[in-house]
Amino acid sequence: MALQDTLQQIQNFDINSLDMNNPGDWPMPVKAIALVLIFALAIAGGYFGYLTGKLEQLDRIARQETTLRSEFERKARDAANLALLRRQQEEMEESFGALLRQLPTDTEVPGLLEDITMTGLDAGLKFSAIDLQPERTAEFYRELPIQITVSGTYHAMGAFVSGVANLSRIVTLHDFSIAPVGGARARRSGEGEGELNMQIEARTYRYQDGGS
Repeated sequence: MALQDTLQQIQNFDINSLDMNNPGDWPMPVKAIALVLIFALAIAGGYFGYLTGKLEQLDRIARQETTLRSEFERKARDAANLALLRRQQEEMEESFGALLRQLPTDTEVPGLLEDITMTGLDAGLKFSAIDLQPERTAEFYRELPIQITVSGTYHAMGAFVSGVANLSRIVTLHDFSIAPVGGARARRSGEGEGELNMQIEARTYRYQDGGS
């Protein structure tokens, strides 16, 4: 009977008759429904608010996992190639050392000038001058120019250039000029036929380690 009365009250209830400022005067069934709704909304709000935060945290952790996995794979590859990289580094250092040994020291420059002179004489050239020029400083090395003036045949000059390239020390050749001995007048008269003058700059190098 009480349940029927309660249902009857709910059926006959007019929501417009509620005093929103005085919920204490609401009928008991309405109070019960209001409490249930409030409780349900509170649980839903708390649940979804908590769940949203956890989902964001999960997404952030998933992104971190992807980043860490990529970093781990990269480091694993580096570790696998470490022995190879060390061998390559040793080979580079050995090659660099071999190149440095081909660069003359201060005390070896006179010997290098003598080697260049002998190479030219063996090729059949006659030297007019071989002069060491002022040293030029670059970022990692020092350049020692050598101005050379010789005369001889075209083939002798070719043999000289080839011989200088094959010296044990690094020497490069630059800025050459070749002209007939005696100039145009000699060509017209036929004097000095086949004889040429060549001016050329040879350059050798010294490593600059910061202390030299």
